[in-house]
Amino acid sequence: MPQARFLGHSCVALTEGDHRLIIDPFLTGNEKAAIKQEEVEVDHVLITHGHGDHVGDGIDIAQRCGATIIANYELANMCGKQGVNVHPMHIGGAHDFPFGRVKMTIAHHGGGYGEDASIYTGPPVGFLVTIGGKIVYHPGDTGLFMDMQLIGEMNEIELAFLPIGDNFTMGIDDAVKAVEFLRPRRVIPMHYDTFDVIKADPNEFAAKVKDCQTIVLNPGDNIDF
Repeated sequence: MPQARFLGHSCVALTEGDHRLIIDPFLTGNEKAAIKQEEVEVDHVLITHGHGDHVGDGIDIAQRCGATIIANYELANMCGKQGVNVHPMHIGGAHDFPFGRVKMTIAHHGGGYGEDASIYTGPPVGFLVTIGGKIVYHPGDTGLFMDMQLIGEMNEIELAFLPIGDNFTMGIDDAVKAVEFLRPRRVIPMHYDTFDVIKADPNEFAAKVKDCQTIVLNPGDNIDF
């Protein structure tokens, strides 16, 4: 049975059998992170976009573990210059991996690496990850967009992680509408409370969501799905 573990901010670890993945591993410098970079042991690192709170420790983890980074073409190439294994993809594309399948979706946000995010890393993306026969949707940082309805129509999403912190991403009300569009079986809020500017109440989000099980996880909590 696959398992998801919320590690804080937008960082999610997925495991199933011997397969171990991590998405957007912002651990170092994140006071709310559940674990340290040195504790991560994975085979694949998925990165949604180039901002520092999403690339995070991804390159260091890939170097230490010999893991493969999965990202958009531009961001993957940038990571590859650091001597790590990469698998470049792009929006609309899908690929089979030992753990299952990844499809890359659009996201409405920015992208750029470095202190001022000025190094071009391609567009932001989201991921539909199939693992253990179940689909997990991680949209990275995004605003609400109508194609979420299409994503929900074309995929039976078991578990969706959605940002609720506002300012840089969807706020609570837009994330509630996203749940309506995506129609996941279960939803977990993320990308809130890490910084003052993205403070939000996940219980308010849970109370507003209809026809979907909402699970509020503290950093370090996990769920079988």
